[in-house]
Amino acid sequence: MLIKTIQLLLSLSILVFIHELGHFLAARLFKTRVEKFYLFFDFLFPVPTLLNFALFKKKIGDTEYGLGWFPLGGYVKIAGMIDESMDESFLETEPQPWEYRSKKNWQKLIIMLGGIIMNVLLAWIIYSQMAYWQGDAYLPAENAKYGISCDSVAMYAGFRDGDIILSHDGGTKFESLNTVAKEIIMDGIKTVEVNRNGTPVTITIPSDFVGVAIASKSKSFIDFRIPCMVGEFTEESAIKGKLKRGDLIVAINDSAVNYFQEAKGIVAPYIGKDVVVKFVRGADTLTATVKIPASGLLGFKSATDMHDYKGRLDIVETNYSLPASFVQGGKVAFHRVKDYLKQMGLMFKPEVKAYKHMGGIGTIGSLFPASWDWVAFWQLTAFISIMLAVANLLPIPMLDGGYVIILLFEMVTRRKVSDKALEYINQVGFFIVIALIVLSNGMDIYRAFFGK
Repeated sequence: MLIKTIQLLLSLSILVFIHELGHFLAARLFKTRVEKFYLFFDFLFPVPTLLNFALFKKKIGDTEYGLGWFPLGGYVKIAGMIDESMDESFLETEPQPWEYRSKKNWQKLIIMLGGIIMNVLLAWIIYSQMAYWQGDAYLPAENAKYGISCDSVAMYAGFRDGDIILSHDGGTKFESLNTVAKEIIMDGIKTVEVNRNGTPVTITIPSDFVGVAIASKSKSFIDFRIPCMVGEFTEESAIKGKLKRGDLIVAINDSAVNYFQEAKGIVAPYIGKDVVVKFVRGADTLTATVKIPASGLLGFKSATDMHDYKGRLDIVETNYSLPASFVQGGKVAFHRVKDYLKQMGLMFKPEVKAYKHMGGIGTIGSLFPASWDWVAFWQLTAFISIMLAVANLLPIPMLDGGYVIILLFEMVTRRKVSDKALEYINQVGFFIVIALIVLSNGMDIYRAFFGK
């Protein structure tokens, strides 16, 4: 929990700083005064008049830079603009040249979009660097020679253990095994073609499948059978200290282990007993005797890096030069934005019952691994950066998207929204944002107590 919390706070700190830096740089570009630039809030958010103090602050020029005490979020206070501080005292004076309200609408629009643009750029840079240093490796769905392992949700759709997925909707190939479940849910796939015991079979996805899949909370209802390679250990792992990440388990007692999903069924009858685990490490074949705990599990997750399966599966690998990595990073960032927009679109489908699946800080924190993993950290930081960018673009008052809608209205109609109207709009937006925060984090608390 401590490691997850540290990763969450570090990730959010980076993202909030980058987001607010975007607003700050855009404001300064147009000679707009920025009165405050704070990482974390220097008040008890969302009440700007409570517990006003900073852990550190220093004024340089017209701007006070500081570190707040409330360790979530942050803000820039732009002169002549109603923000999180809800300071409206400037409305009693005439607009000054250095204030936000004195700028042209197209300049205001860039200031408002600055944070969103910076979050997308950050994700692009992270994905680019990962492409450059790691390359890309994936397993085409049709190359998953062991087929798939199905849970009850996949069974409901018509899939069966061992199916080899070939294509969908009459011949369109899936990009990789990791995208199959996501594409079925988000792209409205109607049929999936599989090889079942050597016979081609067409599966028609039920019309209510999206609602069923989301309600199940299954992270991936289709799990591809892959070699039993050790990845991350659980907290109560029986093999931790005896096996290492990357070891390939090939047998348990006298039973061969061909793929990861077989291991659970093999060890289940040996609860409280010793078993001999045979595994391959590099060029060596080794054994270890372990006692199976009450959970009936060895206590590890499968390796997630496809590079580790090279030579054992038909992995497709690509390495990128520095210029090519930025092209690839841009493609990945674009697809992540598109995927997140699709996910948000699902929220408006009645059968999904979106309110049940909302989550706050606890949900985001649970995404991080229990042990420190820089690759996973940067992958999640890039993804959350995309989430933050898209969420801020929502047309809700007090969010960047709310300001953008007002500015676009003024630019199209050539009519200015009055300061009084803006004051009321922001008050409404304030209550909407607070309601969303309470609901999302309230759902985290509810699930923590009731497990639903």
